[in-house]
Amino acid sequence: MLKASLTGGPGTQMRGKTMGNVTRRDFFGVAGLAAATLGLGACGQGSSSSGSSTRDPVGADSDLIDAAKAEGTLNVVGSCAEEYLAAACKHFNELYGLQVNYKHLSTADAQALVESEAGAPTHDVWFGGTTDPYNIVSDEGYLDNSYLPKNSSHLMSESYMSSNNDWFGIYKGLLGIMYNKDELDRLGIDAPKDWPDLLDTSCQGLIWTSNYSTSGTARLFLNTIIQTYGHDQGLNYLQQLDKNVQVYTKAGAMPVKSLGTGEAVIAIGFLHDGIAQIEDNGYENIELVAPASGVSYEIGATAVLKGAAHPNAGKLWLEYALSPECVELADDNGSYQTLVIDNAHQPSQVSKHGLNPDDVMDYDFDDAREHTATYVQEIMGLIGGTDSRFQAQ
Repeated sequence: MLKASLTGGPGTQMRGKTMGNVTRRDFFGVAGLAAATLGLGACGQGSSSSGSSTRDPVGADSDLIDAAKAEGTLNVVGSCAEEYLAAACKHFNELYGLQVNYKHLSTADAQALVESEAGAPTHDVWFGGTTDPYNIVSDEGYLDNSYLPKNSSHLMSESYMSSNNDWFGIYKGLLGIMYNKDELDRLGIDAPKDWPDLLDTSCQGLIWTSNYSTSGTARLFLNTIIQTYGHDQGLNYLQQLDKNVQVYTKAGAMPVKSLGTGEAVIAIGFLHDGIAQIEDNGYENIELVAPASGVSYEIGATAVLKGAAHPNAGKLWLEYALSPECVELADDNGSYQTLVIDNAHQPSQVSKHGLNPDDVMDYDFDDAREHTATYVQEIMGLIGGTDSRFQAQ
């Protein structure tokens, strides 16, 4: 868990205004036609509150900027990579001078926090992480849908935002298999090409994946297997896979981070995390596998929490998060997901490693939002989850 506070110059001291809303359908109709504790100081003084929206690099209205500055603070809980979270919060502080406090939690832990606070959140916005938990807390009424950001017109598809107008996509990440090719060669094991290959007895004790109880990545994997093979066969697959799993990590990125050193031989996780290990850490012994039976995916999202203490700062964050000013920070900070807004430059590393973000399975987000909690209970009942392989800290 990472906590930080970023403090900039003084905000404009004036009473803010609350932004209005339009319907999702009308908005897209018009748009389609119109086209750990860390302290960091701010490097800039923020945008001028008296200028027009065209002077703001994010494109936010001056009224919203003034209202956010009057609140003075933004509290962020983030479930993307810590480096990207820190960079995004730092740049928001540089642009607008608000004090930004942030905490890094896994998606599942962030969901649990939001649910435990029950509409009285300690944070204003949630940034990054898989969409399935967002959908669950949306159905529970814990996300704010009072504001439709102008920049959501840049989303490439309506599927990249909530049908309830309360979360908005920022990236798309592909779920797959990764392995240490040096270790597989040393052990004389054939490289896996699809999920069933991981059940081979040669993989016993070699696989790292994440904990279904603590990780949004693990829950995406759980839903993917059930949607691919059916409920009963999917649970049976995961029960058989358990025999080959060496470690269930708390967070979804940890299996991949253990590949290059050979501590893990095979990992299940997001392929962009594998790209980061290759590109940033020089682990050229890592190979990426898009499963032959179909590649599943996440939509990384952001949302304002209902009951937020700084609602206008949260709305300004939405405009920022859906702009190149924010999302293009990702690949500079080790996050190589495909971006889902049409005015941002895509990270070249995705195509460099032969990944096609459009060649994915028809993942059923509605089934996941309805049944994930039940599926987690079922699989944990089958595999136990109490032995030393399961990390919860």
